[in-house]
Amino acid sequence: MRLGREKALERINDQSLIERVIDCLAPISYEILVITSEEQFKFIDTASLKARVIVDFYPGKGALAGIYTGLKSADSFYSLVVGCDMPFLNYALLNYLIDLVPSYDAVVPKIDDMLEPLHAIYSKNCLAPIDKLLHQDKLQITQLFALVKPRYVGQDEIAKFDPENLSFFNINTQDDLTRAKAMIDKAQRVTPCREK
Repeated sequence: MRLGREKALERINDQSLIERVIDCLAPISYEILVITSEEQFKFIDTASLKARVIVDFYPGKGALAGIYTGLKSADSFYSLVVGCDMPFLNYALLNYLIDLVPSYDAVVPKIDDMLEPLHAIYSKNCLAPIDKLLHQDKLQITQLFALVKPRYVGQDEIAKFDPENLSFFNINTQDDLTRAKAMIDKAQRVTPCREK
């Protein structure tokens, strides 16, 4: 069963999920943007977050619109995009993806033929193709990759940094949240990112 509430604000130990993600990204990004819907915006304490909160430019068009909004608003040419509900982001893997960006429009992990577009890097070259897809109501992020130059990062590469694929674990249900808390308690992970 889905959580049915604002999962970004769910707490693990003394942090909300969104705070945990922001803390992980802070050492590798000088600018952090949180993209949200108008409905979700009212639940976010923007003053307490170490990030700039922006409402979707294309309401109701899902994650693809969120990526567009982030890219359009970002100062940098490349943007690292991650979900707000990923408690086990891996510092070393994120840096590896960043190192791959030159010469590509997107760098996307791929595990067993499954793409991870909400744990990926996009360039501003993706803006026009995303805008076109949004205007055609083609909202699947994976449709973008046929229109740009992607670099897929395979399981063998990912395993060097994150053999358990914990980076891609996200919170959708109460069971996911309970499992994440148990994993953190068992591993005594006190920092949001694992540096290796």
